[in-house]
Amino acid sequence: LLITSCLIPGSVILWLLKQIKCCLSYVISILFSLYIVLFCSIISHSPLFRYFHHRLAFIFAIEEINRSRWILPNVTLGYQIFDSCASEVRSVSGTLNIMSGAEHKIPNYNCQTNSKLVGYLGDLSTRTTYTIAQLAGVFGYPQIGYGSMDPALNDRTQFPSFYRTIPNEEAEMDGIVQILKHFGWKWVGLIISNDDTGYRFRERISKALAGIGGCLAFSSVIRQKTITLDYERITGDITKTTANVIVIFVTTNLMTYRECELGRTFNGSLSLSIQEGEIPGFEDFINTFSLNSYPGDYYIEIAWETFFSCSIPNTSNTSKLENSMGNESLRNLFVYVTTNYRLTYRVYTAVYALARALHNLYSAQPPANHWGRLETLKRRVKPWQINNYLRSAAFTMSSGDTLYFDEYGDPPARFDITKCFFLPNHLVDIIKVGYFEASKNEKYLYINNSADLWSPYFKMAPESLCNAPCAPGYRKSKIEGKPFCCYCCVRCADGEMSNSTDAVTCVKCPEDQKSNRQKTDCVPKALNYLSYMDTLGASLASAAIILFITTSAVMGIFVKYWETPIVRANNQNLSCLLLISLMLCFLCTLLFIGRPTQICCLLRQVTFGIVFTISVSSVLAKTLTVIIAFNATKPGSKLKKYVGTQLSILVVSACSLGETVISVVWMASSPPFPDADTSSKMDTIVLMCNEGSNTFFFCIIGYIGTLALLSFIAAFLAKDFPDRFNEAKNITFSMLGFCSVWGAFVPAYLSSKGSRMVAVEIFAILSSSAGLLICIFVPKCYIIFKRPELNKMRKICST
Repeated sequence: LLITSCLIPGSVILWLLKQIKCCLSYVISILFSLYIVLFCSIISHSPLFRYFHHRLAFIFAIEEINRSRWILPNVTLGYQIFDSCASEVRSVSGTLNIMSGAEHKIPNYNCQTNSKLVGYLGDLSTRTTYTIAQLAGVFGYPQIGYGSMDPALNDRTQFPSFYRTIPNEEAEMDGIVQILKHFGWKWVGLIISNDDTGYRFRERISKALAGIGGCLAFSSVIRQKTITLDYERITGDITKTTANVIVIFVTTNLMTYRECELGRTFNGSLSLSIQEGEIPGFEDFINTFSLNSYPGDYYIEIAWETFFSCSIPNTSNTSKLENSMGNESLRNLFVYVTTNYRLTYRVYTAVYALARALHNLYSAQPPANHWGRLETLKRRVKPWQINNYLRSAAFTMSSGDTLYFDEYGDPPARFDITKCFFLPNHLVDIIKVGYFEASKNEKYLYINNSADLWSPYFKMAPESLCNAPCAPGYRKSKIEGKPFCCYCCVRCADGEMSNSTDAVTCVKCPEDQKSNRQKTDCVPKALNYLSYMDTLGASLASAAIILFITTSAVMGIFVKYWETPIVRANNQNLSCLLLISLMLCFLCTLLFIGRPTQICCLLRQVTFGIVFTISVSSVLAKTLTVIIAFNATKPGSKLKKYVGTQLSILVVSACSLGETVISVVWMASSPPFPDADTSSKMDTIVLMCNEGSNTFFFCIIGYIGTLALLSFIAAFLAKDFPDRFNEAKNITFSMLGFCSVWGAFVPAYLSSKGSRMVAVEIFAILSSSAGLLICIFVPKCYIIFKRPELNKMRKICST
C-alpha cells in the first residue's frame, strides 16, 4: 500500500488566509482507520463517508479555531494527516514520521524548523491507539483518542499522556446494565464478539445481573472466521431460549453479515449510543466543500472518485480533471443530512480540547508581549508541559456541552438511548428515548416513558424472567441443576412474612406479632388471658360470687342462732373464723380473673395462701378441740387445762404465721410479675403472672396440703366420739375431698397453659372451699331449719 500524507503548515495558511497571523504554527496529527463498518452500514458509501466525515470535522475545527479571536489569537494551527489502515506497523511509522518531520524517520529528532508538534489525535481502532499511546507517552506528547473505549488505556503509569473524548467502555456497559435493571429484565440472552471487549462485557454483565438476582439465559460468541457456523448456532440458541431480551455487544463490522435481515431483526430495538453533539456550521461546510479548495490532498481525491464515480489523474493540477470538475457538491449526494453527530463530534471536541490546553499554556507565559510568548512556546515549551494544562482543561462547546477530563483522562460519560426503525429504501429512523450519565460517584438513567418504546412488536414493556416472580407471601427456593435466577416459590411458614416480590427469604415476625393469612404482613397476636368477658371467666366469677353470698348467708344464720346448742357446741368462734376465711377464699379468686397487673400478681397467690391457711388451720383447731375435749373427761387426764379457746387461737396463729413467713420470703426474693408467653401458642400471646419462683409457690401449696392432711388424720381418729354435734365425721369427709382436689390440682396445673392454668387453680380453690362449706356447715343448717327439735339442750343431755 502506498503511504501518503498531507501536510498543511501554518505558515502557508497564514500567508494566504490571514496576514495578521504569525509565522509560528502548531501541528496536530490525526490518524484514521478505514476498516470498521458502522451499524448503519446498509446505506450506500456509508463507511467511507463516515470516515470522510471525521476528516472534514477535523479540518472544520482547525479552520474554525484559526478564525477565532478567543482561542489562540494570532496563532495558526496546522495539521498533518496519516492513514494507519488499522495496522500497528503503519501507526508506528506514521507517529515517527510526525515526530521527525522528515521523509526518513529519525527518532528523538525533529527536522521541522517553522512549526512545532504539540500532540496527536486518534486513532479509531483500539490496537493502533494502544501502539501510538505507548510511543507518544515515552516522549511526553499528549494524545487525544476519539474511537477507542478500552479501559486498559486508563493506566496512567503506562499511558500518562493519553486522553480521549469518547467515554470508557465500562460506562457503556454500566448503561446497558442500568437499562436491564430499569425494566426488571433478569433473564437475558447475550451475543458478544470474540475479542477482549466482548469477554469483558460478559463478565461485567454476569456480575451485575447476579447482583439483582438475574443471570444469562445463554451466551454466544461470534467469530469473524466462523461467522457462518456461528450464525446457525446463535439462531438455534435464540429459538430455544425463553428469554425475551437479548443483548448484542459486538464490533460493528460483524453486523454487516446478512445485512438484508438486519432491518427485520433489529427493527424497534433499543440501542445505547454515544451522546450526539451539535457542530454549528458543519452542515454548511459539508454542503459547500469542494475538491478545488484542497488541491493535492490524496485522501480527498480518493473519496471524490468514490462518491462521484469519476476519474482524477495523478496530478495536483485540478484544472486537468477527467470527468470531474472538482467543484461537485456533497449536498444531495448522501442519504442523510443531520446537524447532530456522535463519533464525528468526538473528533471535533478532541481538536478543541488540545487547542484549549495550548491556549491556556500560551496565556500562562510570563512575557506580556505576544511575540515573546510565541518565542517561549517555540523554543522552551516541552510537549509534557501541555499535559498539565490538558488535565485541568474544562470548557464549554458552542453547543453547550461541557468537556473535561478526569484523573484517568476520560470525559464525562454521556450516552443516548435510541430506538431504531428500519424503513424501506434502506433508511433508518433513529429516535432518542432517553439518556444515561455516569460519574465517579453516581449513575443516572432517564427513560422517556411517553415515547414509543415498544412498537412495532409490543404494546408494553416485555417481561424477561426465567419464571414468574414470587408474589408477596412467598420466597424463592433454588431449583437444583438450574441457574440461580430460576427458582420455585415456597409459601412462608407460620410466623414469617414477605411483603415484596421475589423475596429471597421470609422475615420472621416479632414475638408479639404473627403473620396474616396471606403471609404478607405481621399483625398483632391475640391476647389470651382469663377474662370476665369469656364464658369460662364469667362462669367462675359467678360461681365465686354465689359461693361468697352463700357463705355470707350461713354466717348470718350462725350469728342469728349464736346461742343455740348446735352453734355453741361446735366452737362458735372458730366456726365464725372459718366462715370468714371461706368468704375471703371465694373472693380472692377474683384476683385471678382479668388482665394480669403488677398488683394482682403480687397479691393473688399470697392472699390465697394466707386465707386458705387460716381456713385449714381453723379446721385443724376444731378437730384438736374435739379430741382434747373428749379426752379431758377421762379420770386423771392432764388435758383439762387445754380445754378452751386459747388452744384454737394458738393453733390458727401458729399455722398462719408459718404461711406468712413463706410469703414474705417469696415476695422479698423473687416476687411474681406480669409476663407474656409468646412461644407456647403461635397465634396468641398468653398474658400471665410469672410466679417468680415455682419453688415458693409449691411450698405454699405443700404447706396447706400438710395442714389438710393433719386435719384429716385427726378428724379420722375422732370420728367415733359419742356426741351428736361431733364434727369429726364431717371434717373427715371435707378433708378427704380437700386432699383429693389439691392432689389432682398439681398434674392438671402443670399440664395446662394460658388461661386454662389459671382456671384450674380457681376451680381448685372454689371446689375445695365449697367442700369445706358443704361438709361442715350444711349439716348444721339442716338441723337448725329441718330438725329444730334436735337443737335443744335436753336432747343433747339425753344423748
